[in-house]
Amino acid sequence: MKLEEFTSKKVGIVLSGGGIKGMAHIGVLEALSERGILPQIVSGASAGALIGALYAKDIAPEEMLRFFKNTPLFRYNFFTLYKPGLIDTERYRGFFEDYFPEDNFSELHRQLFVVATNLEKGESVIFEEGPLIKALLASAALPPVFSPVEIDNLHYTDGGVMNNFPVEPLVGKCDLIIGSYVTAMREVDRSGFSSSLQLTNRANLLLMHANCLPKLDIPDLLFIPEHLDRIGILDKKGIEQAYIMGYDHASRLLDKELVV
Repeated sequence: MKLEEFTSKKVGIVLSGGGIKGMAHIGVLEALSERGILPQIVSGASAGALIGALYAKDIAPEEMLRFFKNTPLFRYNFFTLYKPGLIDTERYRGFFEDYFPEDNFSELHRQLFVVATNLEKGESVIFEEGPLIKALLASAALPPVFSPVEIDNLHYTDGGVMNNFPVEPLVGKCDLIIGSYVTAMREVDRSGFSSSLQLTNRANLLLMHANCLPKLDIPDLLFIPEHLDRIGILDKKGIEQAYIMGYDHASRLLDKELVV
């Protein structure tokens, strides 16, 4: 494919969920930017929604990394006894207000679609207008760790539960679609599901991957960084490593696939 196509046409990008593995998206976006590829429309789930919002706000990659490094995952006063989930997701609002003081989709510099899962109706919902921070918190509220987020008297949880690769909002709105998929899927031996927790995690990963698999052929250019399975979904020590994996993978693929 020609680089000119991605720099002269309307480009959209979809960013999957993946917890700390999602930091690979930042590396992908940086590699794209270095080649003059600047997607105008972004769609994301969970960590992909958070990074997509920062990108839509024109936050630089190094500042994105700083945001995730400085935002605590676990604080004793964040734990809750009064909501389902271990941690009250709403307690993270203050960290987002520093980056999104206007708290509205309309204040972003790029069009953004954020997917979350409606628990009452059992359906995937796309947010694209109105208050931004609650939509982001909802999209990243990974069960059972983080409590659901209430929006208009309905409760929402992690967007990746039902749509971890929300490419649908981009179809028909872009000339070209780029995908970044960081749900690390690999073959494991029996030791990969030897405990109840490992079994649950493996089953959830398989379900999520199966839902995404038919859609991975939609993007015109798809990034699936290798070796992200080495990083735990909530392991903040892996932030820098995931970012580097994403950047290196995207750089190699772009240099190989795109003709100047």
